[in-house]
Parts: sequence; structure tokens; C-alpha cells
Amino acid sequence: MIDIVANLHHIQHRIETTCQQCERNKESVTLIAVSKSHSADQIAKLYAAGQHHFGENYLNEALSKITLLPTDILWHFIGTIQSKKTLEIAQNFSWVHTVCRLKEAQLLSQHRQGMPPLNICLQVKMEDDPKRNGIYASELMNLLKPIQDLPHLRLRGLMVLPPLVEALTEQRAYFQALHSLLVHCNQQGANLDTLSMGMTHDIDAAILEGATMVRIGTGIFGPREI
Repeated sequence: MIDIVANLHHIQHRIETTCQQCERNKESVTLIAVSKSHSADQIAKLYAAGQHHFGENYLNEALSKITLLPTDILWHFIGTIQSKKTLEIAQNFSWVHTVCRLKEAQLLSQHRQGMPPLNICLQVKMEDDPKRNGIYASELMNLLKPIQDLPHLRLRGLMVLPPLVEALTEQRAYFQALHSLLVHCNQQGANLDTLSMGMTHDIDAAILEGATMVRIGTGIFGPREI
């Protein structure tokens, strides 16, 4: 049986070690445990071990767990956004990492009224891949101000899902490009503070290039059953 608490501690140590390599404080990196397809009982074990940030891809699955678990868990929506589900996403999550269109942001803001601002990241597409969601870097600047002007959202940063590559240098180059894009946005007055990038296979490269949030599923819960 997989020891998910031991795996959590291993990932935490990996984050700390990589932060030391690049002279960063380990507290500058938030670990999100990606709990899709895993039970509320498993999440509760990690919560008892001190893990409070969890990521979910599918709304209905997430809602079935949220109702069973402590209210101080911080839930991150990291799946594809459907317009018809923006009300429940806005009202049940603290973060949304996958905003790709102005219309999505407008709906999330509309449904967040009466609650603290919803933290969002814009999902960026760094290459021309029709299978991936995201905003092209060339289109990003035109979206920043309209989204920042929405009253019930807080635009925090950028998120990316990079291609699967093994070489550390290739991984770092991809993450470095997103970091440079965030710096450019901030030079234009965006005031972004979050880079959501890095999963189990490329967490080290992401941290070395400035990730502030890493999304770890397999490294904690083990490989998904097929």
C-alpha cells in the first residue's frame, strides 16, 4: 500500500532541497496536492499531516469531497472551465488556475459577489498546440487590464502545462520563458506574484526558474490506475 504521508514528506524535502540550491526560502513555494480521482479519506490523512492546499480537475468530483472535509482547506481548481459551471467553481474554490478567456473571468467575478475575491491565474500556451488550452503569450497583454478591473477577482499570476520532456535543461527553458513573461507583465504594471508551474516529473526545474506553486499528484498519491 502506498504511504501517501511519507510521499508528502518526500516531496516537501525535495522542495526544500531545490530551494536551497537556488537560495530561495522553502516557504516561497506552495505545494498543491492534486487529489483528483482520490478519496476524501486520503485527503483527510494529508490534511492531518499538515497539507492544506488541494487541487481538483473535475467540479462534481470535487464538490463531493469538499462537503466532507474541513472548511479551512484551500481548494484550487485546475481543470478546464465550462461556462455553465462557473457559479459552483466561483463559490467553492479559493483559487482557479485555468482561466483562458475574458468571458470565463467575467462569469467567475459575477458569481463571486459577497465573498472574498477569487484568486485566479491565467493559463498560458507557450507553443502552437491546438490540443492545449491557454492564452497565447502574444494575446496576454490585452487581457490583463480587463481582467484586473473585474471587481470580485484577484489576478495573481500565470499557469502553464508544459510538454513532457526529460532533460532538465529543456524543462528549465520552458519555465524560464513563463517567468520572463511574468516579469514583462509586471513591467507593464500588472503586479503579479504567482507562477503556477511544475509537476512531479519537473518540479525541480520549475522551482529553479521561480515557481511559487507546484501541483503534485503522482509524487504523493502514486500513479493512477488505468
